[in-house]
Amino acid sequence: MTSDAARADGLTDAVQAVLPALEQWLRFTDMTGPARRRDSWQAVLDVPLPDKGAGAGPALAELADWVVANGLPIGAPGFTGFITTGPSTVPAVAQFAAAVASPQRYAVSAFNLLEGVSLRWLAQACGLDPTVAGVYSSGGSVANLLALGAARQAAFERLGVDVGRDGLPPGARGRIYAGTEAHHTIHRSAAVLGLGREAVRPVPVDDRQRVRPDLLAGMIERDVAAGDVPVAVVGVAGTTNTGAIDPLDALADVAERHGVWLHVDGAYGLPAAGVEELAGRFAGVRRAQSWIVDPHKWLATGVGCAATFVRDPELLHRTFTQTPAAYLAMPGSGAVASAFEDFGVHYDDLSVELSAPPRGVLVWAVLREIGRDGLHERIRRHVAYARRLTDLARAHPRLEALTDPELSVACLRYRPAHPVADAELDALNEELLRRLWRTTAHLPSSTVVAGRFAIRPCYVGVRHTDADVTGLAAALVELGDALVAERAA
Repeated sequence: MTSDAARADGLTDAVQAVLPALEQWLRFTDMTGPARRRDSWQAVLDVPLPDKGAGAGPALAELADWVVANGLPIGAPGFTGFITTGPSTVPAVAQFAAAVASPQRYAVSAFNLLEGVSLRWLAQACGLDPTVAGVYSSGGSVANLLALGAARQAAFERLGVDVGRDGLPPGARGRIYAGTEAHHTIHRSAAVLGLGREAVRPVPVDDRQRVRPDLLAGMIERDVAAGDVPVAVVGVAGTTNTGAIDPLDALADVAERHGVWLHVDGAYGLPAAGVEELAGRFAGVRRAQSWIVDPHKWLATGVGCAATFVRDPELLHRTFTQTPAAYLAMPGSGAVASAFEDFGVHYDDLSVELSAPPRGVLVWAVLREIGRDGLHERIRRHVAYARRLTDLARAHPRLEALTDPELSVACLRYRPAHPVADAELDALNEELLRRLWRTTAHLPSSTVVAGRFAIRPCYVGVRHTDADVTGLAAALVELGDALVAERAA
């Protein structure tokens, strides 16, 4: 046999076989369908490994009829749950093009070039200095790990230890300082970096869910006195729960006074720092040593795209560099006549990934299509949606706003006209959220604000409209009233 069992031609026909199903999916006409039909598609798909393949035609038909048709509607207009969204059209096509034309991000290709170009554009769109160095990864979890890895390297190098090469000194205790509203990926990063989850020192937050710098300084001083090594202070530019922005300028003051690395977790909110009328909320953001941002959030590239920026890429290199590998050596010299005579930027030595797809083309595609102005206008619109929903809640006698939005997250709840105990009110809103998911096109998530259960929409998708905002408020009242009536019957 000289040919492979997989089809390697006929790309146009193969794509056209699935496109109608994708177009139908993007109408989002049946939001609860995949859950209702779970038994049927699971029976078709969850079968034993076949010895003989069905061939391209049946595989594509199954993909269209059973897989695409039962996807996850995170790109729907009413989806405001996770801080992520489906891709807009151009980056979706760019991702497909990259998968076919350049499966790896290295060597001489336009895709390799766009890694660097897009990182520069992204830094500028976020209001950072375009000279900062960056590397892409799969999401905020890895992006935070890379930044805090560089912070750990810098902290121990000041003590004369190359921790990336030699490991942590015996008995050393590194500390990371983050507000109690910081994302749990900070703790996971500490664990992976050998510091341990308990190395993350929780700093209390104020009544607006922002870290308190006045308490941070004392915590650092006590740890230093105990022989601990301060590794990093983490400021969050848009918390997951409420969208709060930590006082970055004040954090920078504390960090500089104690010689500690300042890292900004801007996975969600950092693009808003580039918006002129919002920039004041991010005062001090440029004073950090590292930043992360997830383009798969506000840029709508599609999930699996994050960026880490640092001032000094050599710290990343000393932390994550691989031992030399002969098979990665490029023997070319002088003029390059083959794509494989120049490896390009060694992103593999700045990250935990060697093999990696070109993610920069997704960011390039978004910014090439809509530009900085288009991105910033999207952010303005979404921040206005959160404000509008909050205003609707404050104006309605049976809705209650639980936060004053800084970005595009709103937190609210239904509150009956008659007095209700806190526990009963939480249970009522939990059931209300389930009914929203099951009976409407509105798909927010939940959180807890100052001990109170909150319904929490976050606007980052490209398909949200004014009607999704007013419709959610109306649905909360309608379903809440119905629930109260049922319980009274």
